[in-house]
Amino acid sequence: MFRLSGLVALSGLLALGYAGVGSGAAPDLGRSHDCDSGGALCTEVLDSIGYNGSYTGHDEPSLLFYSNVPGSGNQMTYLLRLPKDPPTLPAQDGSGGTFNFQLHPAFWVGLAVCDDQSSPNPGGSGVGANIPCQPDSDANIYDSSNPNDAHFIGKHPGTAFMEMQFYPAGMGFYFTGSGSPTQWSSALNIDSLSTNANTGQLNNAACNAAAGEEYVNFAWITKSGVPVAPPSPLLATGATFTLTPDVLLYNPGDLLRVTLQDTAHGLKITITDLTSGESGFMTASATNGFAQVLFDPAGTNCDPQTHNLTRDFHPMYATSSEHTRVPWAAHSYNVAFSDEIGHFEYCNRVHFEGGSCTRDGVGDLDNGLPAGAEDDIFCFDAAFNQSQGFVAIGGCAGTDFDFDGVPYKLVWPGTFTNVALDGAYHARPVQFTSPLFQDSQGESRNYSRVAFEADLPRIESNTNPPCQRHIANPADPNPGQGCVNPPKGADFYPIYTTGGDRQSCVWQLGGAHLPGTTNTFGGTSTAEYGQLLVLAYPIPGPAVTLRYNNFRNVLSLNPCLNENE
Repeated sequence: MFRLSGLVALSGLLALGYAGVGSGAAPDLGRSHDCDSGGALCTEVLDSIGYNGSYTGHDEPSLLFYSNVPGSGNQMTYLLRLPKDPPTLPAQDGSGGTFNFQLHPAFWVGLAVCDDQSSPNPGGSGVGANIPCQPDSDANIYDSSNPNDAHFIGKHPGTAFMEMQFYPAGMGFYFTGSGSPTQWSSALNIDSLSTNANTGQLNNAACNAAAGEEYVNFAWITKSGVPVAPPSPLLATGATFTLTPDVLLYNPGDLLRVTLQDTAHGLKITITDLTSGESGFMTASATNGFAQVLFDPAGTNCDPQTHNLTRDFHPMYATSSEHTRVPWAAHSYNVAFSDEIGHFEYCNRVHFEGGSCTRDGVGDLDNGLPAGAEDDIFCFDAAFNQSQGFVAIGGCAGTDFDFDGVPYKLVWPGTFTNVALDGAYHARPVQFTSPLFQDSQGESRNYSRVAFEADLPRIESNTNPPCQRHIANPADPNPGQGCVNPPKGADFYPIYTTGGDRQSCVWQLGGAHLPGTTNTFGGTSTAEYGQLLVLAYPIPGPAVTLRYNNFRNVLSLNPCLNENE
């Protein structure tokens, strides 16, 4: 039986990040989710970290859900169908099928959570001193651009972002655990930023070396609700990321009910596989080992006994709107669904396994640079993958700076008008309902509005010309110039469409030609994701910097109501 994955080591790199590999070396699994080292599945920040300040890469086309009704910001339930791969295997020349692991190493549902050791005011220092996070409360909304305003964004309590991530069948975490390479898996991730935005201070060097500037709590969804190993960024080891029999796995095509709800001891996520009947859960609690990293910029060590602060992580806001955001993140949202794309390119020859590409694969653009000198890194060849029992194709997992890899081609579901051909060569789309939440009376409610958002301006720094995203503090000569959608180099950029009917409306991601599609929202990424969005971020001064980090299109309604109330 063949394994539905392209890259044995690539899968681990994509899912957990990568700290660098020499010839014959293996990733350090204890640091493999280090966002500073190019982790592929980390929340995109205001400014790049790691790689000497270069872009670390998180292309995240997203769907946002808004409601001003209390409860909408801290508990919600989705129905989600996992996509299947096509019957046609991938081929090195690009003529075969396209599997899910080539389109996206993960997709996720997200939520802002409290972290008093995280940006913009870690440790309650700076202009926001003594303003701790109040869980499940819109008292945490500080989004004024005026430093003299009582709700200046620099006073915002410390914030983290939770991503409930789903990893494609066969891609998923090739370690010594017992997980099947033909099944999907999932994990609760919480990303925090150990930076004081108002002073520019970072945590001490020891903590940055141990956990990273952007640190992550990671825990598989398990049947018992107990982490397989410590999720804490200071205590995590290779065991933290290793599949065990307790980890909940899913078959392609399974229908899942995903519930997020706050509890007395932190955010709890429960996933019920309605197809198999199995279920699992995870609570982001101190009891389960979730922790914040003490913000100690003047310190000289990062001793876990003093710097590993076990905490219950609670949702930050009561509602979800344009005003409920993570002040250090590139995106503008609280409650959202997002895909993670831009992490697969074909490669025909590698310098060494895990190194750069020395013979470009199909579709790689000629940028006037030697092969492998652009963005073709973390690469593995076909022979190596075949020897490990995986699909015999070679490819690279590095961030696709020039937007010419597989996720930017016409290989998404719904990009062929011929339905039979589309089904033969393209994966099925992920499908999910608009979430429902409970109001103060315990009644199920729909979110009243939605928005489409793509963080392309944030990541178009290596295109020609690059995106001039800085409006003020600092400012580019021509703000907005070079910020385009779809990105330069891309043949296609995926869009959200709706399918089904009013009684069974679903969202789906791909092209405009999926069977049963009812609304394409203009049919192109240019139309769907809208205009450039100005966002303010706190900087030393106190002051703000104004940036174009996203395209965003806010609709006046929710066109895909969930009638299962």
